[in-house]
Amino acid sequence: MTDLGARLSAIDEQIADAARLAGRDADEITRIVVTKFHPASLVRELHGLGVREVGENRQQELSAKSAELSELDDLRWHFIGQAQTNKASAIRRSAQVVHSIDRDRLADALHRAAEDDSVLDVLVQVNLTDDIGRGGVAPDAAAALAEHVMTLPSLRLRGVMAVAPLDEEPASAFARLRGVADGIRALDPSATWISAGMTGDFVEAVQAGATHLRIGSAITGPRPDRG
Repeated sequence: MTDLGARLSAIDEQIADAARLAGRDADEITRIVVTKFHPASLVRELHGLGVREVGENRQQELSAKSAELSELDDLRWHFIGQAQTNKASAIRRSAQVVHSIDRDRLADALHRAAEDDSVLDVLVQVNLTDDIGRGGVAPDAAAALAEHVMTLPSLRLRGVMAVAPLDEEPASAFARLRGVADGIRALDPSATWISAGMTGDFVEAVQAGATHLRIGSAITGPRPDRG
C-alpha cells in the first residue's frame, strides 16, 4: 500500500470508530479529501484509491484541476473556500457542491451563472466566531439566508457548513452549529447536511451529527511549497 493509501485507510478507520462511539452508521458520513496546493496527479491517485469526493479552497485550483481531470467524470468537486461574486461562473462550471454561501449576493451570482437546467448543491456557511471578518453568516442570520437560497430555483439548499473557532472547544462549537442546522432543517426538511470537522476535530464533529468531513493533510500529506 502506498503512503497515501495508508493515510486514507487510517483516517477512514478513525471515522468509523468515531461513528461507532456516536452510535451512528459510518456509511451516512461523507469524507471529502481537501487537495489544496496539491497537483492534479495526486487527485488522480486518490481516485485510483476509490476517492470520489474532493474539496478545493481556491477557484483557480478548482477550475484547473477539474479541467485536467475531466475524464474522471465520477469525481464530485466541493468548493469549500470563500468565494467572490465575480468568480461565481467559474466556480459553478467546475463544482457540484458549494459549501460557502455566506451572503445573498453570492447566492444570486451563483444562480445567475447557471448555464442550463442543472441544479447546484449549496450550504450556508455559519461563522461560529465573533470576528465578522471570518467567512460565514452570523448564526442568527443563517435562517434568513437559507430562505433566500430557497427562492433560487437553480440552487438546492443542502444544509450548513462551519469551521470550529480556535479559541473554543470543538464540541461546544459544533453543538451550536447543530442548533443552527436544526433550525434550517425546519424550513426545508431535505437540508440535512452538516459540513463540519477537519483533521483535528472530526471526532467531535461526528458526535455533533456532521454528515460531511473536510480532511486534508492527514490524508494528502504536507502541502507542497507554493513557490
